[in-house]
Amino acid sequence: MKVSHASSIRQLKTNYFRMKSSFLTIVTVLVSVCFAYAAKPLKVEFKNKVQDKKVEVFVGGKFFTAYIYPDNMEKQSLYPIVSASGKSITRGYPLNPRPFERTDHPHHVGLWFNFGDVNGLDFWNNSFAIKAADKPRYGTVKFKKIVSENPKKGELVTASEWVDVNNNVLLNEETTFIFAGTGNLRTIERTSKLTAAQQVTFTENKEGLLGLRLDRAFEEPATKPEKFLDANGIETEVPVLNNTGVNGVYRNAEGISGGAVWSKRSPWVALRADKEGEIITIVILDNPKNPNYPAWSHARGYGLFATNNLGGRAFDKNAEPVKIVLKAGESMVVKHQIVIGGDLTDAEINGIAKNFK
Repeated sequence: MKVSHASSIRQLKTNYFRMKSSFLTIVTVLVSVCFAYAAKPLKVEFKNKVQDKKVEVFVGGKFFTAYIYPDNMEKQSLYPIVSASGKSITRGYPLNPRPFERTDHPHHVGLWFNFGDVNGLDFWNNSFAIKAADKPRYGTVKFKKIVSENPKKGELVTASEWVDVNNNVLLNEETTFIFAGTGNLRTIERTSKLTAAQQVTFTENKEGLLGLRLDRAFEEPATKPEKFLDANGIETEVPVLNNTGVNGVYRNAEGISGGAVWSKRSPWVALRADKEGEIITIVILDNPKNPNYPAWSHARGYGLFATNNLGGRAFDKNAEPVKIVLKAGESMVVKHQIVIGGDLTDAEINGIAKNFK
């Protein structure tokens, strides 16, 4: 059979485009597979160490944090917390002091949740440092039990009670943690359901609500004398501070940066620092369903990174008054997300915030 030159050209073109299409399909599939692999959620594991009063959390086979509930603490906490590369982002003091750390605020341990005015009791500032005679003015969050563990979902559910000095219960708390990780990103989603055991009033106060106390690298460089631990663990008044490696910078969704983020309302606040040659960004996101969204920032240059949905006029004298009253049996749900990643951009953080529902 005789084939014309034009027909041969057409056939060659057809074969070329078929091959090109197949090649592009293969490339697309490979890119999709690579992207999916890079973003593939890492396996979460829990190790419940009852005798040590903690549940350790592993992401991708590496230690991430631990839910701790020791008897000598007035609340439960996630401590320590480390980045994907294993660098600690939390301060060691007072549980495991490290040289050259600040020794202020002994109630700042890891990542915690409580408030400064519940029926007039201060749950936020309570610690071993409070004198026995002053304890009636403070409240304690007492651990009850681990409700459930679901490693497939990265979910840990806990129960606790908010009590006064005589162990009268004000609130029952059930908290759901969801731990996750992909690549060098780690996330903690914390949802707390607070149910009143009696009538309870939350009165606006700056001391709250979700708090995180950070490693020295994430502080702002200090300019005045402070108390620090020396290399031998002895508390020392330091008139001139060594700010080597101290380079934390806050910023929020509105573009405000540095210490000026304090008292400002924002859907998220980020803290960026270079720790030992690695850029690490920590973000706290408020949830649109929370009371008084967006929350007020209670972020300080000395290493306290907190967000507060019940701050009100304690932060801004022009704000609307904040008072939440729960009758016995009524509940309030508060949800936040903590993100620990690399040099996260505003666009990347906004993308995460958009999906935090």
